[in-house]
Amino acid sequence: MELEDGSGIVQEAEDGRRSKKEVESNEIRKRGNAKKKNKKKKSKKLSYYYMPKFRCFSIESEADGRGNFDMEVDHRCRDKAPTHLIIMVNGLIGSAQNWKFAATQFLKSFPEDVVVHCSTCNSSMLTFDGVDVMGDRLAEEVISVIKRHPGVQKISFIGHSLGGLITRYAIARLYEPDITGELSLENGGRTSDGSEDTTKEEKFKGKIAGLEPVNFITSATPHLGSRGHKQVPVFCGFNSLEKMASRISWLLGRTGRHLFLTDSNNGKPPLLLQMVKDTEDLKFMSALLSFRRCVAYANMRFDHLVGWSTSSLRRQMELPKLKRLSPYDKYPHIVNVETAQPASPQEEIPSTTEVNRCKNIDMEEEMIRGLTKVSWERIDVNFSGSRQRYLAHNTIQVKNYCINGDGADVIQHMIDNFVL
Repeated sequence: MELEDGSGIVQEAEDGRRSKKEVESNEIRKRGNAKKKNKKKKSKKLSYYYMPKFRCFSIESEADGRGNFDMEVDHRCRDKAPTHLIIMVNGLIGSAQNWKFAATQFLKSFPEDVVVHCSTCNSSMLTFDGVDVMGDRLAEEVISVIKRHPGVQKISFIGHSLGGLITRYAIARLYEPDITGELSLENGGRTSDGSEDTTKEEKFKGKIAGLEPVNFITSATPHLGSRGHKQVPVFCGFNSLEKMASRISWLLGRTGRHLFLTDSNNGKPPLLLQMVKDTEDLKFMSALLSFRRCVAYANMRFDHLVGWSTSSLRRQMELPKLKRLSPYDKYPHIVNVETAQPASPQEEIPSTTEVNRCKNIDMEEEMIRGLTKVSWERIDVNFSGSRQRYLAHNTIQVKNYCINGDGADVIQHMIDNFVL
C-alpha cells in the first residue's frame, strides 16, 4: 500500500509538471497568434493607406450595351450629390478601362464634387468609323449620362489621342449658343439703358448639353492631323514614308482618311480642316471658346504615333528648345507649362472656296490659325529618363499602371490644375 501511495504521489507530480508545460505552451501560442494578428492589422492599415478604399466607389453599367461606364463615390461616403460631370474619351483601338487609373485619382481628389464617365461607345474596332461618326455617338452618350445624373451642373472633357478629336466634334454637336449673347450682338453690344455692355466676353459663352463647360483637356492628340511635317515620328521624317502612309490611310477606315487629310470630296475640304471654324450646322470654334480652360498635354519625345507639334498646336519653329527646359519638382516629367494668347484678329482663315482655288495653301497652317484663336494652355511632357519612355504615348495617360505608371505625375498635374 505504501508503494502504491508513493507511486501515486509521483504520478500526480508528473501530471502537474505536464499540465504546467501545456499551460506555458498554450500561452506562448496565444502570444504568437496575437503578434501575427497585430502584424496583419498593421499591414492592412498600410495597404489601406496606399490603396484607395474601393468600398466607397461604385461602378454602374447600363445593361442595354450602349457603353455606359460611370465611376462615382458611394453616396454613403459623401455628404452631397456631385455637380460636375467629367467625360473621359479613349483613343484608337482603346477602351474605357484605359482611363481607370485617372478616373480613380480624380475621385480620390474630388470625392463629393465629381462623377466620372469613361466612354465606351467608341472602343476597339469602332474607332475606325471616322471622327464624325464617333463624335455623334459620343454626343448621344453624353446626353444619356446627363439624364442619369440630373443633379450635374458643369461638364468637362478629357480626351487621349484620337479621343481629343472625337471630343472636339462631339462638343460642336452638343453646343447651345447663349441667346442673351446673340441679342446683345444684335443691339450693337449695348444694354437696355443704352450704355456699353461690359460683360460682352462672358455672353459669348454658350453651354454644352445644357451644362456649364469648364475644362477641355487633351493629351497626345493629333489636332493637326497625321499628314507629313513629321507629325508621325515613327516615319522619322522621311517624305517617302509619309506619302506612302497617306496612300494606305484607308487601312484605318474613315478614321485613317480623316487623320491623313485624304477625305476631301464633293468640293469639301478634309474634316479636320472644317473643324477649325464654325459651319452652318456645327459650331466647332464656338464650342471650344465656351470652355473656361483648354489644355493640350504633349509628349516632346518618344511618342512614335503623335508628334510634338500636332499635339501641342505649334508650328515646328515655335517648339521650345529642349536644352532650356527643366522638370518641376512635384511633376518630374513635366518640363514646360505655357499659356498662349489667342491669335490676332488679322490672321483670318481663308474661306472654303479660297482653299479649293488655291491648292498650295498649307492645311496645317490653316488649322493652327483657326485653333489658336482659343487660348490654349500647353503642357510639355518628357519621359526621357524613364524606363517607360518608349511607351510615352500610353504612359502620358497611364493606360495600364503596371507598365505606364510613370505618367502618374501628369495625371496629378491635371488634377491639381482642374477647375471645379
